[in-house]
Amino acid sequence: MKAVCEREKMLHAFQTAASVAPSRSPKPILQNIKLDVSADSAMLMGTDLEIGIRMEVQGFAIEQPGSIVLPIARFGSILRESSDEKLAIETVGDKTRVRGERSEFQLPSENPDEFPSVAVFEESKYHEVPARFFRELIRRTVFATDNESSRYALGGVLIEFGEDKIVAVATDGRRLAKQEGPAASVGGHHLSEKMTIIPSRAMTLIERAIAGSEENIQLSARDNDLLLKIGKSTIYTRLVEGRFPKWRDVFPRREGATQVELTVGPFYAAVRQAAIVTSEEHRGVDFIFGAGKLVLSGHGAEMGESRVDLPIAYDGEEVAVMLDPRYLNDFLRVLEPESTITLALRDSDSAVVCTTGDGYANVIMPLARDRR
Repeated sequence: MKAVCEREKMLHAFQTAASVAPSRSPKPILQNIKLDVSADSAMLMGTDLEIGIRMEVQGFAIEQPGSIVLPIARFGSILRESSDEKLAIETVGDKTRVRGERSEFQLPSENPDEFPSVAVFEESKYHEVPARFFRELIRRTVFATDNESSRYALGGVLIEFGEDKIVAVATDGRRLAKQEGPAASVGGHHLSEKMTIIPSRAMTLIERAIAGSEENIQLSARDNDLLLKIGKSTIYTRLVEGRFPKWRDVFPRREGATQVELTVGPFYAAVRQAAIVTSEEHRGVDFIFGAGKLVLSGHGAEMGESRVDLPIAYDGEEVAVMLDPRYLNDFLRVLEPESTITLALRDSDSAVVCTTGDGYANVIMPLARDRR
């Protein structure tokens, strides 16, 4: 194998592929990335056997097709530390030679035939989704997953496929994030009785892999795994086992609730300020809506107290609720500062439903107001 790569493009793709590899493994070969070079393309492959990626790399001049296994730590360091625009990579016996304009490295190389295969997307049934929207879907849901819970299903994002839409839901039992949007079913692809729960780690990888792309992605959910294709690149992931909560049954009804519209930027700033005095033992912030303003009060015992007033367009009956500001901040930070959200509130014991105008909703459970 012999080829010349553009270092910056190779670095970005290599770091993405390397994020899949395990830091420790009984199979040392998995702590490498395989580079497969054909006459017209260069493909990086990484896997931990649960998640795998085949990622096309642009900017390759191919002199001799072939395969090579690249050690993540050493080769990754070369890509980061080198100042050369291009690097030549070739197989020399049982070694890998990497040459820049003023540098050369010899690295040990394992047999590429021992590297596990990574699935290729060959499905005829799938959903097609705009990459830009799917990135937003991941950002708006993955933070609400719970990888610490013994309920393994909470460690992933539930994906539901419809005829012309897709719905993603994540929850840790204390808050719930839901995003829905457009998607097209191809070949009759639909959700089976088995739930499609994608691990949060795989969702983060997907977000990274499709960053900057304006193409459509193809998603094919099977009984135990999911395949995603964008361009010539493929991501494979096993699905999370277990039953996801019946989220529609617990999603609060908004009919009859107090509706308050807020601009994200000022509201986000007020929440962050009020949270300054909170701590692990005293997490709650009081949110009191009424008389044309929102009053946020934080109580942190030894940390002190905070009060922030925010003018709002609500003059109805006073409504108060205590919330954990961390959950509001997670919701608000993924939105544009100039966008508008609607809060639906009932009383201090009921969940708060936060919605946007583009299919996004967040449910946050209240804290007991006698708890500081």
